[in-house]
Amino acid sequence: MKIAIIGAGAYGTALGGVLKTNGYKIEYYDPLLLPDVWLDEVVEGASAVLLVAPSMALPELLPILPKELSLIVATKGILDTAVFSDFTDVSVISGPGFADDIKAGKETCLTVTDERLMRMFAANFIKFDLTSDVRGVLMCGALKNVYAMLAGYLGLLPGGPGYEEFIDEVLGEMRELLEANGADGETVELYCGVGDLRLTCDTPSRNYQYGAKLKSDASSRPETTVEGLSALALIRDGAIKVPGGLKRLKQIMEIIWS
Repeated sequence: MKIAIIGAGAYGTALGGVLKTNGYKIEYYDPLLLPDVWLDEVVEGASAVLLVAPSMALPELLPILPKELSLIVATKGILDTAVFSDFTDVSVISGPGFADDIKAGKETCLTVTDERLMRMFAANFIKFDLTSDVRGVLMCGALKNVYAMLAGYLGLLPGGPGYEEFIDEVLGEMRELLEANGADGETVELYCGVGDLRLTCDTPSRNYQYGAKLKSDASSRPETTVEGLSALALIRDGAIKVPGGLKRLKQIMEIIWS
């Protein structure tokens, strides 16, 4: 069985390596990293498309992807499932998995929205939890980056003062945001929620580092992709419903746009 992978960066090749080990034929499409590879050739004969491209590239990519193939979304930073309304079969794989850890076979925890994905990405070092809440899993993957910027700005660290209280507050706000937008609030308790939030609210995270940089230089602009900024801009522009009283979300908005 052939899987077309859209995005040949670190995470795309990490997931592709698992698929290859499990006997799948894989081909990559990445106009930046593989400019001589054509999309038509990559998707020809494929039974599914694994989307691992940056979220900001989706407006250009989604219109040209075949809508009849199963679409497996591993891209984070997506707040609204409406972007996939033209596709007939959409599932999600998400969670606190670093590309380097997957490549090294280190323990990794992932959330999937279809049992098929548990078989496709089966490995003795990967643990799965399962939910049908596609919207909630996608939202968690975007919101955790927003709050990680705030954790960096506040200088919070695992085991340090105020960290656990912050995580509890943020999970409560994420639950409210999911429920306000028709998702299952319980999804925040899965790997894609609390697990990914904790991983991202730590020093190696780009979003955390950018927040920390803003503390010392309020005019700082990111040198690399900071997914939390894109997600926060979408929230500001009304991409999702935002209940009143979300103190931590309001706090990071005021920091970014004060």
